[in-house]
Amino acid sequence: MLSSSGLRRAAAAFVERVRGGDLGSLPVIVGLVLIWTVFQAMNPVFLSSTNLVNLTMQCAAIGTIALGIVLVLLVGEIDLSVGSVSGLAAAVLAVTFVQLQWHSILALLAAVAAGALVGLVYGFLYTRFGLPSFVITLAGLLGFLGLQLWVLGDTGSINLPFDSFIVQFAQQMFLPAWASYVLAVAAAAGYAWARVLRARRRAAANLMSQSYAEIAVRSAVLLVFLAVSAWYLNLSRGVGVMFLFFLALVVVMNIALTRTRWGRAVYAVGGSVEATRRAGIRVDRIFVSVFVLCSTLAAVGGILAAARLAAANQSSGAADTNLNAIAAAVIGGASLFGGRGTAFSALLGIVVIQSISSGLTLMNLDSSVRYMVTGVVLVLAVIVDSMSRRTRAATGRA
Repeated sequence: MLSSSGLRRAAAAFVERVRGGDLGSLPVIVGLVLIWTVFQAMNPVFLSSTNLVNLTMQCAAIGTIALGIVLVLLVGEIDLSVGSVSGLAAAVLAVTFVQLQWHSILALLAAVAAGALVGLVYGFLYTRFGLPSFVITLAGLLGFLGLQLWVLGDTGSINLPFDSFIVQFAQQMFLPAWASYVLAVAAAAGYAWARVLRARRRAAANLMSQSYAEIAVRSAVLLVFLAVSAWYLNLSRGVGVMFLFFLALVVVMNIALTRTRWGRAVYAVGGSVEATRRAGIRVDRIFVSVFVLCSTLAAVGGILAAARLAAANQSSGAADTNLNAIAAAVIGGASLFGGRGTAFSALLGIVVIQSISSGLTLMNLDSSVRYMVTGVVLVLAVIVDSMSRRTRAATGRA
């Protein structure tokens, strides 16, 4: 039987963390429930399986870019050029794949490499000359936008073949129903096993750890959530492979941040650069790696966006791509002050952003309202972050 005392201790610890200002993802989840409730009350189509499938597919491209933004925010920096980098990657993909007739894999590698190269340039300028990331990436926003237009050439728009793997991946590939349920069970089992191993390691080191009862409850809740979500999405087209790819990136990055020396160093740099340097960590390498990953993920996001649109053009990565990616990272819980946030911040934040967009579209309201509502939500997220930071400082947990 599950230990009720273990569950009580877990609940008490959660309440204590909240009182101490460690809110985690709680404000985002509460906000998302409110947003979904309001839009469903105004339009019953909002929570239909068809609309939710569309919503998940819309999250993948910008969510991938937001994942890179989370990384730079963790070290207390910013990247304002992710939209331009994503557009440049889309242009490189279209030109190499369609005009130069490269193999799709080579075209994809070229587009991703372009993003990684941008990150290397940023990292070099930041670590070698000490230029603020705001200035470097603002210059990159303009410069790489111009390079994108140059790569596209006079045509300004290049269509990707609808029968290509790249477009099929983004538009037509969905898991069979049975595969989605198998994946849900595997994900819950993997989560439970990882938690058990962590609890054993902490217990062996005489540290406080999660009880097996708490792990069992959390795993069961996750299994039910994933299974029900898969069942509901399967009422329409199902679980999109592109969305699964985005989820896989989030999980891999979460493991890298929480289970590796590099990830611990990222959080340490965000907490205090000088203290991290004195601890013997090569701070410059951490900054370079973060900039490279951010630009690389921006390039991947640009590829996904171009594949979903089946085209790359002068507006790829433009408009509100930058704003939505940064807003998603902040709304999802990544702190602007550095050192706080998780890879899942990108997932939660982009779901909030796209939910607002989808709900207002169903209500036939134009983009001006969406911008204003998103702006208000962003300000509220920063206010919550600032207040929780003050609370942690007051309770000695900062």
